Amino acid sequence: MPDWDAIRYFLEVARTQRASAAAQRLGVQHSTVTRRIRALEQSLQATLFEKSRASGFTLTEDGLRFFTYAEQIESTLLAAQETLSGAAGQLSGHLRIGSTEGFGSTVLTPLMVDFQQRHPGMTLDIMPVPRYISLSKREADIAIALERPQRGPYLCTKLADYTLKLYGTRAYLASHPPLRRREDLDQHTFIGYVDELLFSDRLRYLDDLVQAKRVIFRSTSILAQYQAVLGGQALAILPCFLAAQDARLVPVLENDLRVSRSFWMYCHEDLRHTRRVMALWDYLKQAVGLNQALLQGRSTQLQTPSAPATCA
Repeated sequence: MPDWDAIRYFLEVARTQRASAAAQRLGVQHSTVTRRIRALEQSLQATLFEKSRASGFTLTEDGLRFFTYAEQIESTLLAAQETLSGAAGQLSGHLRIGSTEGFGSTVLTPLMVDFQQRHPGMTLDIMPVPRYISLSKREADIAIALERPQRGPYLCTKLADYTLKLYGTRAYLASHPPLRRREDLDQHTFIGYVDELLFSDRLRYLDDLVQAKRVIFRSTSILAQYQAVLGGQALAILPCFLAAQDARLVPVLENDLRVSRSFWMYCHEDLRHTRRVMALWDYLKQAVGLNQALLQGRSTQLQTPSAPATCA
């Protein structure tokens, strides 16, 4: 029978699809990973991976079947570890949360600082990135995304709605034609995303407002777009939770031009009984709910809960 170490090596290779990446995450040599995988396949008398230079380690049909059982074993062991180590009631362990870049940097990070202060036995990884977070590869324990996952064994909830507005600096607005209605946008220049590198169609809001030739600066990063707006050369649609906190930026046509989007929070179904994951889940529901005014652009201050959120 394979031991837990063998299963742990298998899971890391399956999630990263590279022995070298799995070795880095496990803190071992590349040769150790490949040797353990060969030994596991021999013990099971099955080929778990197709191996190639181009695609790395790809799960076979047997590998996919074993992956389901291996994840169940992993979840059971984690739950047992929490039950035994959490007898005193204090949360401990490690969590990783992935999020969109702007929300993760501006809202999520200060909330995670507050959560860690409440639970000093916890360590946290925050991943605010302009891309999709893969929970199937266990890149994170909890993900916050612009779209609800269409499939997969996930626990999912709508975290919040948020508003985006068109912003510019006072200097830009003072030196360019006045903006009184949408038709006036044709006389201005804009900052936006690199179309072919968009990770979600929910970011394709500028196309409905202006012609592509009016966009003079593009970036895959919302934080880069924010910095570019501060340069005073163009306008950009930015989340209110990012731009409204900066007195250097002024909303334009805010009664006529508002974009509404949503954040979805989800985790792997196997983690719903994990105490530390649910503690963070409940805290985020409470803390983000407390900051609806910031997300809608009616406030410039981030708030943290006055009392610890209860753990489900």
